[in-house]
Amino acid sequence: MTDYFKFYGLAPSPTLDEASLKKTFYANSKRFHPDFHTLDGEAAREEALEKSTLNNQAYKVLSDPERRLKHLLEIRGVMGDEGTNKMPQSFLMEIMDVNEALMELEFEDDPAARAKIETMISELEAGFRAEVADLLSDYDDTSATESELNRLKDYYLKKRYLLRLKNRNPEV
Repeated sequence: MTDYFKFYGLAPSPTLDEASLKKTFYANSKRFHPDFHTLDGEAAREEALEKSTLNNQAYKVLSDPERRLKHLLEIRGVMGDEGTNKMPQSFLMEIMDVNEALMELEFEDDPAARAKIETMISELEAGFRAEVADLLSDYDDTSATESELNRLKDYYLKKRYLLRLKNRNPEV
């Protein structure tokens, strides 16, 4: 797996300076753009094309907070293959109430119930973000422990779970 942080010369982190990231992307775009290598040999043109593609892929991942966090967890070897990561049991218990309320909405659309569900989801999101706020603001990849990485992984999985829940129920 290609380490996009390393490609950009950045320390792996769930948060980045967006302006610096964009500046590096544009500098790399100019540096590796195939049009600037038309007079170079075939090997140099191929390398420029590969680096240009890598630059675009890296920016796509690193500029998106969700993809960036997943990439960080993948390069650190914390994420399992798709479908093998387990949700924390405590979260699944909390989400059961939301699922039950959503099922009730299927039978009868109640604006007050919908508002209550939206509040429940917002509170869940705020709660699990608070659990990792320290890591999101002060993450240091050189000293990150397995426990800290697992906390970030749980945070990522919870966010993905709620996103799927919202996508299945777009009215919430």
